[in-house]
Order: sequence, then structure tokens, then C-alpha cells
Amino acid sequence: MPLVVDPVRRLHDGPGVTAAALVEVTRRLLPQIARGAAERDRNRQLPRAELDQLSRAGVLAVTVPRAHGGVGGGAAAAFEITRLLATADPNLAQIPQSHFVYLRLAALAGSVELKDELFAAVLAGARVANAQSERGGRTITDLATAVRFDGEDAVVDGEKFYCTGSLCADWLAVLARDAEGNDQVGFLPADTPGVSIVDDWTGMGQRTTASGTVLFSRVRLPRSHLAPRRAAVTGPYGYGALAQGLHAAIDVGIARAALTETAEFVRTSSRPWFEAQVDRADLDPLLVQRFGELEVEVRAAEAALGVAGHACDLAEERRDDSASSEASLAVATAKVLADRAAISVTNALFELGGTRASDDRLNLHRHWRNARTHTLHDPVRWKLQHLGRWAVRGERPPRGPQL
Repeated sequence: MPLVVDPVRRLHDGPGVTAAALVEVTRRLLPQIARGAAERDRNRQLPRAELDQLSRAGVLAVTVPRAHGGVGGGAAAAFEITRLLATADPNLAQIPQSHFVYLRLAALAGSVELKDELFAAVLAGARVANAQSERGGRTITDLATAVRFDGEDAVVDGEKFYCTGSLCADWLAVLARDAEGNDQVGFLPADTPGVSIVDDWTGMGQRTTASGTVLFSRVRLPRSHLAPRRAAVTGPYGYGALAQGLHAAIDVGIARAALTETAEFVRTSSRPWFEAQVDRADLDPLLVQRFGELEVEVRAAEAALGVAGHACDLAEERRDDSASSEASLAVATAKVLADRAAISVTNALFELGGTRASDDRLNLHRHWRNARTHTLHDPVRWKLQHLGRWAVRGERPPRGPQL
């Protein structure tokens, strides 16, 4: 059922509404989201209420184009909202990642009918989840999920896994291959007959991202609700950069959250090392030095993410090879720095907090589990390859479809 939009959502009705206003709404909601994050992780409780709150506030509609009644926010706004959410709960932050990506795909490659229906639904509070990854196959590009055509309908059969957000979604975006070998993305309501969603995600981290397996058995949808994927991923639109930049935003948020909570733990719970000859752990000069080093890493990642967001928006505006390449390189830089900061800070959490920080009852290790699990997306070794090839040979990075 559509959500009942609350008064905060009225932001969309005013003439002065901007993406920046929705970023500020997100910031105001962070304390409520953060309050139960550790317990949700411990008990594997999905953040449904928190997601509904974001949907009611209009935050997840920030990228709906102005032509369809939205505020027309771009990558910079989506990155910042995602980063902020990850500082409070990175599990929740990962759920709208594919939501923003597939709204972008619909804007680039969808039919008028699809855009009208999908964007209206999102403005009313609906959420989109991906059904993209498959088990088996030699590479991630191998596809067994098939779509065939039957009159004005398309029919989808197949199985997807790691479908982030699917357990809390109103719409699904399913990647399937037609008989001619073309990849199509079908947009359909999550309760369409023939769709089954299984709650079976067992990762050690990012435990409450609502990432189920989705089964499609003779699922019918209008042909107008298919969007050719190639139209988005091969053009100079920064589509792949947007997708990967959102992942970087999650890692940056994890790093900041872990550093903040580590500092609080050191101030309130850690004992000073006797050789420091200080009364409190936060007065230990060697510990302070380490915090300074980590602060530099996190600030560098945050700054790079901001640059990447603006580069992606410029790529959307210009739609040429130069701007598209710069968006990919800027996102690659942000991804490398975000990955390093997230892993570095969450490892140092225990070094700085001491033995007490390892107490399972505190669940501080969720930061490391979340960082280690989420940074497995889009390996940074290939981001460094793209940056190196550009630096040495002036070789433009590929336009990737990764989520």
C-alpha cells in the first residue's frame, strides 16, 4: 500500500524545494535512525520503520526529475544522503543504493509510460530494489534469467540473489536477457503474481540490508516497463560512476561513524596506558596522534566523495566523453580512499579502544563487519588500474554497469 505522506513530505509542494532541503531533512532524522542501529544489527531486525520514515519525508524521491514532479536532485545529493545515512546505519544506507541507480536507469532508458508510473509511485513513497545478481556462471555478466515477449506483455523467468532492499521494496528492477541477447531491465511491483522473495541473506556484515533471493516464475509485465540496459551503461552519462559512487558513500559513512564511536568509547570507557602517565585515555599523546592520522583519512575520503558527486552531475549535464571519464576517475579515487578509510578506522577501533572494546555486548565489531563486507563491492585494485592507465597512457576508464 502507498505510504501516507507526512507533513515533512510537504517540502515537495513548495516552490522553493531543493535537493539541499532533503539533505537537511535526512540530517535531522539521523539521531532516530542511529538510536536502534546496533540492536537491529544484533537481532537482524530489518529497518522497515526507518525506511518508511525516509519515504514519508520524501528523501528517497530526491532524484526524481523535475519534469516528473520531483526536485531533480543529482549524484551529489544522492551521495550525501547515502553518506549521512551510513553514519547512522550503513545497512539502511545500502538499501536505497539500487533505488537511486535504477531510477537513473529509468530516466535514461525508460519509456514515457514507465517514467510516468514509476516516478509517481516514488513521489508517493514507493521504493525500488534490484534483482540483478545471479549464482553460477563464469563471470558476473553471465545471465540465466530470461525475458520473452507475448503480445503486449513481457514474461520473466529466473532466480536472483543478493537482491538488496527486496524485502522492503514496493517495486523490483529485474535484469534479464531476451532471445536476441539484449539485456533488459524490467520494472514491476514487488507483489506481482509469480514473484517470490526469500529472506536468506547470511553475510557476516551488512546483516539488515533486506537482501533476499528473488524468484520469478512466468512473471508478466507490460513491455513498456522494460528498459534496454545498454542505453544507460554505454552512453556518456556517468551511470556506472553513479552506482559505484553510492557504494563509496556507504564506506565513507562507515568510516566516520566508526571514528566517532571510537572517540566516544575512548573518552568514556578506555583506561589510559600507564606509560603515558595521564589520568585519561584521551590525553595519551600517542593515542591522540593516531586519531589525527585517522581523521585525515576520513576527511580525505569525504572530500573525494564530494568531488565525485559534482563530477557525476557534470557528466549528466554535459553528456560527453571527457566529463564521463572524469566522473569515473573521480569516483574511482573516492572508492579507493573510502575503502582504505573504512577498513583502517574499523581496525583501529580495537587498537584505540583497548580490550574492553572487544566485548561482544557492545557490538562495536559491527563497524568492522560492515566495512569488511561492504568494501567487497567493486574491488579497489581495478579502480587503481583505471587511475594508473589514465595517469600513464591517458587511457579513458571503461563505462561500467556495476552496482
